[in-house]
Amino acid sequence: QVQFVESGGGVVQSGGSLRLSCTASRSLATIQAMGWYRQVPGKSRELVAAITSEEHTEYDESVLGRFTISRDNAKNTVILQMNGLKPEDTAVYFCNSRLRVHTGVASWGQGTQVTVSS
Repeated sequence: QVQFVESGGGVVQSGGSLRLSCTASRSLATIQAMGWYRQVPGKSRELVAAITSEEHTEYDESVLGRFTISRDNAKNTVILQMNGLKPEDTAVYFCNSRLRVHTGVASWGQGTQVTVSS
């Protein structure tokens, strides 16, 4: 099963930027749709942004206009560029195959912590 490793998180002030990276253990070319998810303690993991193999993107309303998702199949990576960060963006961020998440067979990595101070 494909594994994902997330990186790039950190502590930033409100209004700042971070660039998250997700690296897959094998080629992304066979994964039609990838997503970035986030989770805060006590809440369910939520989809933040997604991208298909045709590079169609979708975003949660809360991040629209601030976050940009992209993918590089040659490097097996999916990027989440986050600008205009807000304290409510504080969470652990994960990436995964949307299909695996939807069908309940996703294996989750450690994620990367994003903390936005006010």
